[in-house]
Amino acid sequence: MSSAPEGSHEHKDDEAFIIVKAAPRASQSHGETVCIAAIDMNGKWVRLYPVSFRHLADGQKFGRWDRISYRWRKATSDQRVESRRVDQDSIEIKGKLKEGERHSFLSRAAVSSLKAEWDQGRSLAILNCEIIDFWHEPQTAEELRRQEDVYDNMRRQNDFFSKGNLIPREACPHVFKYRYRDADGIHIGTCQDWETEATFLHRRRDLGSEAAALDWMAEKFGVEFPRKGMVLAMGTHRRWEGQWLINGVLRANPVTQMTML
Repeated sequence: MSSAPEGSHEHKDDEAFIIVKAAPRASQSHGETVCIAAIDMNGKWVRLYPVSFRHLADGQKFGRWDRISYRWRKATSDQRVESRRVDQDSIEIKGKLKEGERHSFLSRAAVSSLKAEWDQGRSLAILNCEIIDFWHEPQTAEELRRQEDVYDNMRRQNDFFSKGNLIPREACPHVFKYRYRDADGIHIGTCQDWETEATFLHRRRDLGSEAAALDWMAEKFGVEFPRKGMVLAMGTHRRWEGQWLINGVLRANPVTQMTML
């Protein structure tokens, strides 16, 4: 595929496998948008934005593991090396990574030190680490009200509930946190993953009980995944230099040696 056009405003064509979709947030200039972390066909991380699912055609609404093609140019407002400003009209789903290939795909991309990644100028990573603890905390009333206000504003936009729309209709009342150990020590991180939030809301609906849904999350994300093997999709904050956030939780069978693609 074409290499990154550093400093160029010309659009380039590329393809990538979707790894993480961050929870949607409102943008003054782009409406409701999500930030996408993906790995391109050369094994390099890319951060794709802004993507507004409300304005994507149904056939363009991609999910984790989808292989998409897209046109992009170098971001001007985000200097992180992986960031790409996408022409979302160009997005096309080309296929999907086979289920049997996903564990090895993640394992080849995994690293054990976020400090080493930061020192190399990277801001996205798959982290192979030891999960020490998983728990939930209720959102503060102020934060929950703020997020509900964001969603209320979105609902007032025309055709917000158009067919295939993927923006959540309610704020998640809990935040989910991990305590984990990597090569640099022990850390605590809040999970920003859209799918993790959606999973809790779905389980609460299916089980008919918030307590039952939280118990299910604790067992699935805190016991089963760490026992079977999992990795954390990590990304740095745009404004808080060097601060890593948990962007996603992914099942991955453990391997003897982890290396970059």
